[in-house]
Amino acid sequence: MKKFDYIIIGTGQAGTPLAFSLAETGTVAIIEKDFLGGTCVNNGCIPTKAYVASARKMWDAKNGVEFGVEITGKIKANLSEINARKQKLVLESRENIESAIEKNKKITLYKGEAHFSSNYEIKVGAEKLTAKKIFINVGARAVVPETYKEVPHYTNENILELTDLPKHLIIMGGSYIGLEFGQMFRRFGSEVTIIERSDRLIGREDENVSDSVAEILKAAGINIVFNAKEIHVKQEKKTILATMDNRKVSGSHLLLAIGRTPNSDTLHLENTDIKLDEKNYIKVDSYCQTNVEGIFALGDCNGEGAFTHTSYNDFQIVESFLLKKKEKKISDRIMTYGLFIDPPLGRIGMTKKEALEKGYEVLVAHRPMTKVGRAKEKGETLGFMEALIDAKTKLFLGACVLGVGGDEIIGSITNLMYAKQPYTVYRDAVHIHPTVSELIPTMLEDLKPIKK
Repeated sequence: MKKFDYIIIGTGQAGTPLAFSLAETGTVAIIEKDFLGGTCVNNGCIPTKAYVASARKMWDAKNGVEFGVEITGKIKANLSEINARKQKLVLESRENIESAIEKNKKITLYKGEAHFSSNYEIKVGAEKLTAKKIFINVGARAVVPETYKEVPHYTNENILELTDLPKHLIIMGGSYIGLEFGQMFRRFGSEVTIIERSDRLIGREDENVSDSVAEILKAAGINIVFNAKEIHVKQEKKTILATMDNRKVSGSHLLLAIGRTPNSDTLHLENTDIKLDEKNYIKVDSYCQTNVEGIFALGDCNGEGAFTHTSYNDFQIVESFLLKKKEKKISDRIMTYGLFIDPPLGRIGMTKKEALEKGYEVLVAHRPMTKVGRAKEKGETLGFMEALIDAKTKLFLGACVLGVGGDEIIGSITNLMYAKQPYTVYRDAVHIHPTVSELIPTMLEDLKPIKK
């Protein structure tokens, strides 16, 4: 049994910075069953956004004529080269982590799957480790229902390893991951069909966001099938056939983007007192502590956020807690995220539905991108901006920017919400012209109440 001051399971966006922080005060064992860097580095943010960038270049090349730019000759996506560019970026990040760990004499890396033998004892292959403080950062993976396991399929973890373009990509699931991959492969030249069980895309969003996103994707030539309740999928020769009620879709490749599930089931937590919720997420308090003293869960596996930025914030929360400062906690976090289609969606705080359900008197500011000068100059007028204001306090309840630069613009409202400043601060500020964000103050001059 090897004793350490700290054990970290997983090298994702919470585990890796935590390892270097803890190494300043003690010995650290960090365990990784796969590639270093977790989802973000290997099959999440870095690789997918590299592909999104290539897809954007395809769009630019094909739409140059509208801007007076004539491009002659055949425009083709070389998926092999796109993959190679992606892989270079991934390897650079992965190798940077590996090099930093190797140089730190206080950190010992163990490759293999971690299994709890008891609350404070962990096996990694033949090795047995123990520590009084253990940090679980094992992430999550794509849901693969039993009905799909016998059918050739891809998830976000392996579809970016393709080097030949799918002729017709069928995507199960009309939420964030499925939509990003759908638009990406459509721009590369694949036919794409998205199959969604409900009557609209990304159901957690307000209906006007869902409807606008659907319009954007349909305008790009993506087929969307709604209300697909009874879905049966099989392979016939080299064709994937999906049947829904009396509707049929046949394609060459199948991507499952149905949802995510935590990797807590790999840890043998039945040998511990650590509690899980009904979805197998590890239960934590506002400081990422489990019910077992000294054991913490960070990142996707704790169910308190499913993003790189929330995982990193979990690291900050735990670090602050261990330093006995307790300056940060999960309950202070305002949910913000992006949908990285083009144009992107930036979201912060509550939706209209959530705000009304919580009893707020809500004022709404709305402006379509067709009324934003810079968007028109860029030739990108799809989408809109919208902000929700508490009529009593004048504070932002939430906002979304679905349009050019939306993933970056939302940060200005994020800062104001954390500062707990009224919307009038933004409204009365002087912004650079010409920009997209300069129209947010104009938008905030026209607030309208919505009925509960």
